[in-house]
Amino acid sequence: MKLLEERIKRDGQVLDGNVLKINSFLNHQVDPKLMMQCGEEFKRLFKDEKIDKVLTCEASGIAPGIMVAYQLGVPMVFARKKKPSTLNDAVYWANVFSYTKNVNNKICVEEKFLHQGEHILIIDDFVAHGEAVKGMVNIAKQAGCDIVGVGAIVAKTFQGGSEWVENEGLRFEALAKIDSFKDGHVHFEGEE
Repeated sequence: MKLLEERIKRDGQVLDGNVLKINSFLNHQVDPKLMMQCGEEFKRLFKDEKIDKVLTCEASGIAPGIMVAYQLGVPMVFARKKKPSTLNDAVYWANVFSYTKNVNNKICVEEKFLHQGEHILIIDDFVAHGEAVKGMVNIAKQAGCDIVGVGAIVAKTFQGGSEWVENEGLRFEALAKIDSFKDGHVHFEGEE
């Protein structure tokens, strides 16, 4: 998605040679118009699929997840990183390691929100190593859902997460695919 790539080049910041900071429009402050355009693009990409729900992970996945769900006209469910006291024990759990924060999280979704046979589209803000996606795939499989695909706003394809998704036999779509951070600059797949 050209507009997204332009925004990443303009506002993104490469840190420590391997981390992309895009908190001015996605991970802290959210640009709702850009997120709506991302939702429209995922609707176009998955237009031929039956989708019952969008599954994402808190917190940064919620903005793109809700826009995709809105465009598709389906509910969005988000995996929580901590089980609130109001949540009963009937939950699906998965372990997720955060490379950005260097911590293990246990994500969960209440069982009543995912049902066997539902067609699930997983949406993530950023796929690098794919740990959050792995956790969401695990949860969807525990629930007996059919995963129609995984969509990411941004993918660092050189870090293996997108390859893992494809090796699982799942369709993977990313709106911006980063090939490298050579010389401290973002380089997208297909750029010369």
